[in-house]
Amino acid sequence: MLDFETLLKSSSLAHGHLCSGQVVGVRMAMLGCRLIGLEDPQCHSQIKKLIVFIEMDRCAGDAVAHVTGVKLGRRSLKFMDYGIMAATFINLETHKAFRVISTEEARDLALVYAPDIADRSAQQLTAYKRMTDSVLFRVQKVNIHLDQYDMPGPTQRKVICSRCGQVVRDQKEVMIDNVPVCRPCTEDAYFSQACEIAWGKMDWIPQ
Repeated sequence: MLDFETLLKSSSLAHGHLCSGQVVGVRMAMLGCRLIGLEDPQCHSQIKKLIVFIEMDRCAGDAVAHVTGVKLGRRSLKFMDYGIMAATFINLETHKAFRVISTEEARDLALVYAPDIADRSAQQLTAYKRMTDSVLFRVQKVNIHLDQYDMPGPTQRKVICSRCGQVVRDQKEVMIDNVPVCRPCTEDAYFSQACEIAWGKMDWIPQ
């Protein structure tokens, strides 16, 4: 794996700016990979061994994904909208899994680790670089149940929603009265009042 400063620079460029969340995310990813025994998660021999569950849609999440190379489209990135600054790293070969959680104490200790910096944001950024992993994070050894439909690779299963006819992949349907229903046809959708539209410029194709 590349060194911390190199990873932080490239992650910040990909993310769009340098912030304390980038520092936390890069360090979280580096620690997680060390815990599960992957030295270079983006290399060809290791890239298919890794799945990461990210529990927040914040700056640190981009950093974790950047350092590890996990992607939604590759099915190696799993997003769990818990609102917690944490990520779980799984080695699919050894089945080792560790959840790394950013501590709230680290924020409070920023002044102790960077007393020479007055600006609060800059102080946190520098302090998070100086803290040991044991101050910045808590680590939990965890068990993760993954079935064949969670794994990277081609689509394993398709069913048709009994209400709207939509194809649902990878066992993500809901069973209601023993028949499959897609989530948008239930009350468990992130949107409501969907209405099909006809837009006059829908005849566009890439040139």
